[in-house]
Amino acid sequence: MTEAFHQHRNLLFAVAYRVLGSAADAEDVVQDAWIKWSAADRSQVADPKAYLARIVANLALERLRSARHQRETYVGPWLPEPILTTGDSADAVTGADSVSTAMLVVLETLSPLERAVFVLKDVFGFSHAEIAEAVDRSEGAVRQAAHRAREHVRARRPRFPADRAKQRAVTERFLAAATGGDVNTLMELLSPDVTLWTDGGGKVRQALRPVVGAETVAGWFAAIGTVTYQGVAPADVVTELTEINGGPGLVFRGPDRVLATVTFDFDAEGRITTLHNVANPDKLGAVAGGAVHGLGPSGTVA
Repeated sequence: MTEAFHQHRNLLFAVAYRVLGSAADAEDVVQDAWIKWSAADRSQVADPKAYLARIVANLALERLRSARHQRETYVGPWLPEPILTTGDSADAVTGADSVSTAMLVVLETLSPLERAVFVLKDVFGFSHAEIAEAVDRSEGAVRQAAHRAREHVRARRPRFPADRAKQRAVTERFLAAATGGDVNTLMELLSPDVTLWTDGGGKVRQALRPVVGAETVAGWFAAIGTVTYQGVAPADVVTELTEINGGPGLVFRGPDRVLATVTFDFDAEGRITTLHNVANPDKLGAVAGGAVHGLGPSGTVA
């Protein structure tokens, strides 16, 4: 019983996280799935993977529906909870896009059913029949939801060739320019209509509306090395370049806590088009905890 569950545990977290956009909620869902699995008559379970995925999909769908009102009344922009990832697997490119901050923001605009169906079908390759059983809908309803979700995502999430080495190089230059106050270099790295989204959740002072334009965003980040942030002096802030949500990202740490993360979206030329800055302390637990998640369909660490 225990072995079967732990064999698929990474997959279960991967499904729940993509449906919910919250690592903490995803962990809770996986724990609830364990309770249901422990109580189930496993002699009647022919395929533990499909059975467990069905449990997690149902639990995540219920939790997402109940969370909708909280997100509608959220202070400032709502961004998904960042996680540390590793892209050292053969299917890392596909996995990286499906877990990127930008993709999770797009998925947030789907209905709960469409989001669950999209994640199970397009990311993890479950059949329409398997998904229908998981979400308690007809197979026809699932096909329609999958089509609507796919069209919605395509319209709002254009795909660009993923050159991971180039993205990391641009992020390294961005970090050096930001910490050095080099506005000119920052302007070179940002697209003219770049947008910065900041999530403080009303608990940390952040912009309540998106910050738009290369000059404004460059000025925002050029001040990093000169201003006290969340009560921490610039000299006491350590900035790390690491992989977050499938791409290069930055983690800002104070002496006793993680202060914020920043992730990036790039255009075909490698310029930064979007930055997502998460500073809400309630959303930094997964990064602070240090757990690293894989990007493949199994959710395993490579």
